[in-house]
This record gives sequence, structure tokens and C-alpha cells, in this order.
Amino acid sequence: MRQNLKDFATLVSQTLPTIEPIYEFGSFQVSEQMEFADLRPLFPHKQYIGCDLQEGPGVDRILDLHNIDLPSESVGTVLCFDTLEHVEDPRQALKEIHRILQPNGIVIISSLMCFPIHDCPHDYWRFTPEAFKSILKPFSHSFAGFQGVKTFPHTIVGIGFKGDIPSLVEFQKGYDRWQKMGSRSIMNLGINLLPPVLIPIASDLLSLVTRLKRR
Repeated sequence: MRQNLKDFATLVSQTLPTIEPIYEFGSFQVSEQMEFADLRPLFPHKQYIGCDLQEGPGVDRILDLHNIDLPSESVGTVLCFDTLEHVEDPRQALKEIHRILQPNGIVIISSLMCFPIHDCPHDYWRFTPEAFKSILKPFSHSFAGFQGVKTFPHTIVGIGFKGDIPSLVEFQKGYDRWQKMGSRSIMNLGINLLPPVLIPIASDLLSLVTRLKRR
């Protein structure tokens, strides 16, 4: 879990109607992030189920995104942060997510574009905002955005709405602030000229400095 993604998850929890039960796919928490990567506190008093392909911290159920062992229309909200790059067939995964979501359910996804290969156990894909729009086509409405340099972003985010789209006024305001946090200052001075492996690190440091300045 990266800080910019936790900031995005916070924005989602505060501005979007996250219906219960909430299922997080890719919830396994590595040892050095066990508290930081826990998103449950962002959704207090809501039924929250962490899912992954292996047992471990943060995992309540073993489920495979290619064939989710859940009844249709049984889930309110799906969170899938920095996981789809490890899924061999992301289109099938989104079809399955669409199937299990309730009529007004939503899915929130993120992935990396500018990032080194990292096997967990395999690393298959890199997505652009247009790619997220494409894999979210099963949904009635969708949103795709990014953080970083527009022509070479480090983070891609997306939302799929299975039913009617809710008011996004407050979300859009927060998204604009979130996007700028990763695109200002050193970004405008040429962060895209850094080696690819350093861009996400520089962006997270920039986000931290920005928050500290606001205190």
C-alpha cells in the first residue's frame, strides 16, 4: 500500500456511497505494512472482508478474481488496489466483480503504470487510464484518472458504477486535490526525467511534504 493510494481510499470512503458488505481483493498485508495497509479503519462499523489468494494478515477469505466463489449480487463495494497487474485476465476479473456486485454496487480499482516488475507471484500488466475505461466497460458508468505526469503517470485509478451514478461533486473536488499532490512542484520541474523506479518514490515523498506543510 502506497501513501497516495491510502489517500485515495480515504477520499473514496468520505465521498462515495460504499455499500456493505465491502470486499477488498488483494488484502494480504506484508510484514512491514501490517497496520499501514489496513483499510478497515476507513470504513468503520461496516462489514469488511479481506480477500487474497493466500492466507495471512488482513485476509479473511481465499478467493480467486478469475472465478469468485460468491453469489451474484451479494457484495456492495469492491476495493482492488494495486492488484490487477497481478491478475492474468483482468477483463474476466472485472466481469466477475460486476456479477457479484449488488445493482447499485461500485468497484474501486488502482494499478501502476510506471513501476518496476514485481512478482506476487507474477506481474503481468501495466495500465493507462484508457485501459481502465476499457476493462470497466461492463459497468453502466465509469471514471478513470491518474496521478503523476500526464504522459507518463505512476498511478492509475478507476471506479465502476453498476447502477445509477451518484453525485460526484465532492469526490471530484477531492480528486482534483489528490491529483495535484502528485503533479505539482518537482513533477512540473521534470520528474518524468527520473529513472522510472524513482518516480513513485518521489511522488510519495512529495505528497508527504505537501501534507506536512498544511499542518
